[in-house]
Amino acid sequence: MNDLFSLKGKVALVTGAAYGIGFAIAEALAEAGAKIAFNCRKEEHLKAALSAYKEKHIEARGYLADVTKEEEIAKMLSSIHQDLGRVDILVNNAGIIKRVPMDEMRAEEFREVVEIDLVAPFLMAKAVLPDMRAQGGGKIINICSMMSELGRETVSAYAAAKGGLKMLTKNIASEYGKYNIQCNGLGPGYIATPQTAPLRERQADGSRHPFDQFIVAKTPAERWGTPEDLKGPAVFLASRASDFVNGHILYVDGGILAYIGKQP
Repeated sequence: MNDLFSLKGKVALVTGAAYGIGFAIAEALAEAGAKIAFNCRKEEHLKAALSAYKEKHIEARGYLADVTKEEEIAKMLSSIHQDLGRVDILVNNAGIIKRVPMDEMRAEEFREVVEIDLVAPFLMAKAVLPDMRAQGGGKIINICSMMSELGRETVSAYAAAKGGLKMLTKNIASEYGKYNIQCNGLGPGYIATPQTAPLRERQADGSRHPFDQFIVAKTPAERWGTPEDLKGPAVFLASRASDFVNGHILYVDGGILAYIGKQP
């Protein structure tokens, strides 16, 4: 059973894994035995991330690359091939969100979100698929979202991109499953990270932040998720344990998508 989940000798590339969810997934894959590569767009972020990995005693190679640019992707993959070997596992984690009402959002803002959250995963998958075919298989994990299924105020671009990423996941599975390539999505729920900390701060009167109250009430687990909650599912989707799982979106959301909510 341990061998089913082992990633020993595998090379895993996790995009945007400098902190938060991406970092936790990279840590999990490393703990399962994988050699870790990740990218950042800025030198200062890369240096900080490498220090964070070192503190965790994780051997990770970091590369400066913008995953919306094919030439930078090609250069990064060439370097990874030389440093670690061919990529066996790709985790398309890099992403952004802009919370702007749709009728106030500029077209260039919409395009930027779609470019990073949807076009970049397409370009990354396109770049690794030839090697995966040549080596007899591989794993692609796209970090989707509950917004792959739901809409909400101010996130039109993000929801459009993540909905598209869900369908890109299914199409990669459909087109490349015959080559022993599995492409699945991992859909985090609301995760407690430094970025969401302001939404969980206690108010002056000691009560919960209104958004915190909303999330806890909508989640059967009655809590926010943690980055650690994503580690097991990520290893599953990266390992032989999921060899007959393809085109699936695994939502790690505490049950929120299954739940209509409490009666007022």
